[in-house]
Amino acid sequence: MASLTDLVNLDLSDCTDKIIAEYIWIGGSGIDLRSKARTVKGPITDPSQLPKWNYDGSSTGQAPGEDSEVILYPQAIFKDPFRKGDNILVMCDCYTPQGEPIPTNKRYNAAKVFSHPDVAAEVPWYGIEQEYTLLQKDVNWPLGWPVGGYPGPQGPYYCAAGADKAFGRDVVDAHYKACLYAGINISGINGEVMPGQWEFQVGPSVGISAGDEIWVARYILERITEIAGIVLSLDPKPIQGDWNGAGAHTNYSTKSMREAGGYEVIKKAIEKLGKRHTEHIAAYGEGNERRLTGRHETADINTFKWGVANRGASIRVGRDTEREGKGYFEDRRPASNMDPYVVTGMIAETTILWNGN
Repeated sequence: MASLTDLVNLDLSDCTDKIIAEYIWIGGSGIDLRSKARTVKGPITDPSQLPKWNYDGSSTGQAPGEDSEVILYPQAIFKDPFRKGDNILVMCDCYTPQGEPIPTNKRYNAAKVFSHPDVAAEVPWYGIEQEYTLLQKDVNWPLGWPVGGYPGPQGPYYCAAGADKAFGRDVVDAHYKACLYAGINISGINGEVMPGQWEFQVGPSVGISAGDEIWVARYILERITEIAGIVLSLDPKPIQGDWNGAGAHTNYSTKSMREAGGYEVIKKAIEKLGKRHTEHIAAYGEGNERRLTGRHETADINTFKWGVANRGASIRVGRDTEREGKGYFEDRRPASNMDPYVVTGMIAETTILWNGN
């Protein structure tokens, strides 16, 4: 008699040419992820081979009940680390039946920015550092913390090892390997300053693919924490007090920045970002004011400043970039719950397309 595990892990490749495609989209809050699966003829090598689909937008806060249909457009595909084989994960964006992007479809405008000839010529690279917190289910308190109490103060936990310092490494490592399997350009992981908090990095990724990869990496993490019975939080300040918040530091460079003389291009780009600080902050995540206080490796939310190797700045430039006269910079302002389509598109638009006036 087959067990449930046996059936979940059935290899279908020797009995059918059909595969399972898990369509993923962003829900009505702008941060929640939804998905559903359909059977298609495989193998699929490009999202253009997949049909559009639809869902009930009235159940996700994205359409009224009397006109509830929202259309899913497949945009990027990844190998499915859960079903394996030729099965795939499909990142979609959302449209009305008339073909108009719905308000929560932030990918649409980002794709327009990245398809602009001036932006495409600069081949913008992104490396996003996604911080997150693992919470104990039912009590919504960080993993490894005594329920209703606090661990020892920050200091021993960053990049630490040991049962009293690192909590949830099995989930973190499972996620790391699942992202590599999926084809996401995940470049590393580490334990963070607050116990129960971790980070993964994605990149360098070019243009719109940075947003696609972060969203699918988040989806995979949600699925793994579901299996583990742990809650994933992207709150930028999950615990008040003398505890670090959670961000999504966004490293960025253009072709001109990576070439000789690039440091001058970087400084001009940072000047532009400073002029639009208020607009960027407004788009960099909900609740960010609780994180950007000028403490815990942040700049105050109302202040824009940059510096070399300064983790208390809005924008940090690395020592290597200063020394070599070219490279990249890090925007430290985005919150952990930011929309990567919004942030990456906005940085490119401000630094490449905006004239600075």
